Amino acid sequence: MTDAPATRDAPWPVALLSTKIKQYIDRLGTVWVEGELTQWGVSGGNVYGKLKDLDGDATVSFQIWSSVKARLGEEFKQGDRVVALVKPNWWVKGGSLSMQVFEMKHVGLGDLLERLERLRAQLRAEGLFDLDRKRRLPFLPGVVGLVTGKDSDAEQDVLRNARLRWPAVEFRVVHAAVQGDRTAGEVVAAIRRLDADPEVEVIIIARGGGDFQNLLGFSDERVVRAAAEASTPIVSAIGHEADRPLLDEVADLRASTPTDAAKRVVPDVGEELLRVEQARARIALRLRTLVAHEIDRIGHLRTRPALADTSWIIDRRAEELTRWVARGAELVERSIERQTHRVGELRGHLRALSPQATLDRGYAIVQGAEGHVVTGPAAAPAGDSLTITLAEGVLSARSEGEPPA
Repeated sequence: MTDAPATRDAPWPVALLSTKIKQYIDRLGTVWVEGELTQWGVSGGNVYGKLKDLDGDATVSFQIWSSVKARLGEEFKQGDRVVALVKPNWWVKGGSLSMQVFEMKHVGLGDLLERLERLRAQLRAEGLFDLDRKRRLPFLPGVVGLVTGKDSDAEQDVLRNARLRWPAVEFRVVHAAVQGDRTAGEVVAAIRRLDADPEVEVIIIARGGGDFQNLLGFSDERVVRAAAEASTPIVSAIGHEADRPLLDEVADLRASTPTDAAKRVVPDVGEELLRVEQARARIALRLRTLVAHEIDRIGHLRTRPALADTSWIIDRRAEELTRWVARGAELVERSIERQTHRVGELRGHLRALSPQATLDRGYAIVQGAEGHVVTGPAAAPAGDSLTITLAEGVLSARSEGEPPA
């Protein structure tokens, strides 16, 4: 062993490098880890296997010596979710890293439920389960998105039942793992892909039920948040009533089975046509009732005395017209009589003031040649022509001047 740094001229031997790695790793000590058993093999009483991370893409090898295996007290198999006390172990000769297991136990159902309830409480506190966040599904979606396992019964159930109800419905199917460690990541990617498609109006996430552990992917926080963030309505059709994955809580609609999801999302064309016919029948009945009611009203109105015999209106108006005509004639006659009397009075006054009355008493009007009235001798000198107007005629004369006194 040496502490001198390695250089090109003085490199370390491989054994020295491997030994130093082992010394460094040995200082890490033991640590509790959780993961999924992806390999479990027994050889010579010892166990050799692999432990995979539950979320990320990371796997480590481990071994369990026979003495440790004998006191574990539980049976393990590939696919189990476990918690193990391990110590990193570097094999100097082979240059490989493995984990030596000192203790191992299954992750208990109680532990999983406790974690699930803590997450449920956290998401509820954030308001992700509130009813006012849930959106109504479109009445007749043109395109339906479907997230499900490839060639699964759930996929066939949704497609068959939806097309039986409305043959023209169109689906965009995205396949994803529906159990195991890949479930969360693939379901999240499928939700985001369909949510980004502007033609997709509703998304169904379907699985044909399963046990509690197989459904854990649909309670993963990433899946729940992806569903909550989606702008497209989400229908959860996991089909497991007892465990109720968290996806059911955040989805806009929970369907009990994939078949139920198809019936809830796609209307039945026969039922809708029947509803249309029923609505048309109700409208026609309502119109007939309304028309009949109005006809009855008109009939009742026509039987009233005012409308049963309309001649009384003309007779009454004729009597009124006769009275007004007679009254008008009477008023006209009175007016004419008064005006005639008035004209007579004016005629008498006019005659009293007229020069003719004076002429009738023997007087005459003398006018000069220019038509002016002669009122004195100076106005009619000798030799002027005169016109003398009498009561019954006119005379021509000539002035001889003023006579002698």
